[in-house]
Amino acid sequence: MTKAIIIGAGRGSRLNALTDDQPKCYTPIGGRRILDWTRNAFASAGLAEQVFIGGYRIDMIRGDYPELTFCHNADWPNNNILVSLFHAEPHFAGGFVCTYSDILFRASVVQEAMRHPGDIVLCVDTDWRQRYTDRTLHPEQDAEKVTAEDDRVMRIDRHIPSDQAAGEYIGVAKFTDRGASQLQSCYHNRRTEFAGKPWRGAERFEKAYLIHLFQDMIEQGIEINLVTTHGDYMEIDTEEDYDLANVQWPDRWNDAG
Repeated sequence: MTKAIIIGAGRGSRLNALTDDQPKCYTPIGGRRILDWTRNAFASAGLAEQVFIGGYRIDMIRGDYPELTFCHNADWPNNNILVSLFHAEPHFAGGFVCTYSDILFRASVVQEAMRHPGDIVLCVDTDWRQRYTDRTLHPEQDAEKVTAEDDRVMRIDRHIPSDQAAGEYIGVAKFTDRGASQLQSCYHNRRTEFAGKPWRGAERFEKAYLIHLFQDMIEQGIEINLVTTHGDYMEIDTEEDYDLANVQWPDRWNDAG
């Protein structure tokens, strides 16, 4: 059975006081925690079995959500999203859908990804530039942008010029069992070669982002596909994002999770 994996080990220090005493995914948007929006989106897409990768304040989340399966990234201050995801590697078998823990998205894009026949499918927002018009603290150059031919991702990189990007990777990705095996093989090969060393712009492999491995896989000829959403996505990275989301994320989207 396909599982949902939520990558939520980091603190989210750019939210300042909002994460002093609670994890970033507890930030309330429209009266609900980001984590509740995420869980409901996955449940609406048919993903009832959910795994949470925690680090900062993990005991709080364990106490409040005993129904989740937990993986502990105890060294979270010294690693990043890529290494964090692999703390849930025992749950990759059979395929999975993973997400960052600081985003809002609709169940519909998860369903589209799961219906897509590709082994690795990224969810991409095509209306991404509209959202950045009000984000003065998070400029477009920070977006995890993609270029594509039809539904095949050709490149994923923050350095892609905005006017050349097909959209922004929202942080949600589907892997079939075969796709998960490809991800594992590439990860372990690169970790063996680069552990403790600079890799793809990261000061060391442990600080790399998931998109760095995606780009590495693309360059190896592994096919990565995409499905699109058209604005039904928001990232909560700064206090400004928090204020914008509470204004712009409509309550009528309760089915989005």
